[in-house]
Amino acid sequence: MTKTKWLCIFLIAGVAGYYFYPENKLPDDSQIDRLVVTKSKRQLAVYSKGTLLKTYKVSLGRVPEGDKEFEGDMKTPEGIYFINDKNPNSGYHKNLGISYPNQRDIEHARSHEKPAGGDIKIHGLRNGIGLVGKFHRWFDWTMGCIAVTNDEMDELYEAVEVGTSIEIRP
Repeated sequence: MTKTKWLCIFLIAGVAGYYFYPENKLPDDSQIDRLVVTKSKRQLAVYSKGTLLKTYKVSLGRVPEGDKEFEGDMKTPEGIYFINDKNPNSGYHKNLGISYPNQRDIEHARSHEKPAGGDIKIHGLRNGIGLVGKFHRWFDWTMGCIAVTNDEMDELYEAVEVGTSIEIRP
């Protein structure tokens, strides 16, 4: 076999391994009481009573650096918010609503004579393309939301209650 064929086989095997390699599951009956997103690491850490339960790899808004300033800037907000909604019928599998914008966000956007925007969520993949799975992590593709795989969204949806704190760090 030629070097090119071996390289192709190696690449296909690597991609398949990445896609199918099982990841740790959230422990059964977990109750998450704190979420921490670290944008620079593309990471969502979930806690129960101060104990780290699991860390998820995430995709962010298309412009991942910097705090969200106004509607349409494609940035994921930074700050302390809370989960304010759970939607099992989202266009993106399921979602958890984030309480953006707060009063500070609204005032900042107004100072630029723009709307703050809203509808910031933690969500799964767009309905109909769930097979993309973990490959979605290779790009920041949301409008400012935080995206996980559909299986991960199912875990979070069950373990996170409305009112849970979420801190989004740079």
